Amino acid sequence: MSDGFDWRSRYTPLLDWLADSDRHEWRSQVENRLERVFETSPHGDLPRWLAALTSLPAIPRVAADFQSPTVQLSSPEPLDNETFGQIESGLRGLMPWRKGPFEFFGVHVDTEWRSDWKWERIAPQLSPLEGRVVLDVGCGSGYHCWRMLGAGARRVIGIDPGILFLMQFLAVRDYLPSAPPADLLPLRMEDLPPNLSLFDTVFSLGVLYHRRSPLDHLLELKSALKPGGELVLETLVIEGGPTETLMPEDRYARMRNVWFIPSVEMLQRWLERTGFRKVRAVDVTPTTTEEQRSTDWMQFQSLPDFLDPRDPTLTIEGYPAPIRATLVAEKPA
Repeated sequence: MSDGFDWRSRYTPLLDWLADSDRHEWRSQVENRLERVFETSPHGDLPRWLAALTSLPAIPRVAADFQSPTVQLSSPEPLDNETFGQIESGLRGLMPWRKGPFEFFGVHVDTEWRSDWKWERIAPQLSPLEGRVVLDVGCGSGYHCWRMLGAGARRVIGIDPGILFLMQFLAVRDYLPSAPPADLLPLRMEDLPPNLSLFDTVFSLGVLYHRRSPLDHLLELKSALKPGGELVLETLVIEGGPTETLMPEDRYARMRNVWFIPSVEMLQRWLERTGFRKVRAVDVTPTTTEEQRSTDWMQFQSLPDFLDPRDPTLTIEGYPAPIRATLVAEKPA
């Protein structure tokens, strides 16, 4: 099925790299997963998303900026109105856009999340990414993957099972004049083989609270790291001491699949108990309705709709409003 979508050629550089890295087992798993996603059991909306992706017009001599807050693609020549309209129409065919922001040749995609704010808070606190092989778990549209590449990473692999996110990632990647060492795979963390030990840095941003077994997730993340590698973990937290964790009765901020929201001290304990060392919190920030909100590019409900209208320090269910913490830890050498 793929309606002309040649996924094999797109992923050949990554598959070759996996073979060269002596991770043949994962290479085979990745190839099988891609075949299922694009040929055996494709998502029902895949033809529509592919039509939007392929409708984006070709632009010569594209330049990319992955170091600015907005991931930007630009052309040395101004676009005519027809081409500009084709770009905007194609990108709107890939809505909703949740993580960003992006700019495609003057078309500004104002995403639900100001993901640049998170990056600017945490990036100065991390080990330099220059020359590192990086994994971004739950990467969404790949916004942070591009920022990691802009920070000098040697290779970036994002994983997220959302096929729409992959299409949004390819909307950027397909415009680049040469294939960058960045890929988004429609995988879950459990699709990685155990004891992979492949990555210098692993990011897990906004994933842990969706896991029924957060400690197993931490062990999976550690397994993906090389000895001495760095974990960057961001998740929801509550205020409280070293024994406190919130488990919502049902939904949290109208999200169904939120399981455990620990205090920062409890989260540090989880990391230490799962074998990480040098654990430190580098950022603790309440999520505001300026950082997460509905936009013209994400027109569904967002954080302002998930808070108690009479008391915005609480969610609509009466739990403490979202606070997110980022912790950095190291896998023992």
